[in-house]
Amino acid sequence: MIPPRLAPVVFGLLLSGFMSLIVSGVATLRALGVVPDVFGLWMSAWVSSWLIAFPSVLVIAPVVRRLVARYTRR
Repeated sequence: MIPPRLAPVVFGLLLSGFMSLIVSGVATLRALGVVPDVFGLWMSAWVSSWLIAFPSVLVIAPVVRRLVARYTRR
């Protein structure tokens, strides 16, 4: 099991992984269409986008949580 203190990092890892997978897939298909090596091209785009998305989520998520807390009722 993963220690609870690492939950935000694991959350960021999974969220950024799934979101970048979906977005890079849509972008790859829109840019290239269904070409013979579309899966390999998609995976290449996904890895590079995940390298940006993961640290971005770790930095941006706390800011977004504070904004949501500020603009919602308690």
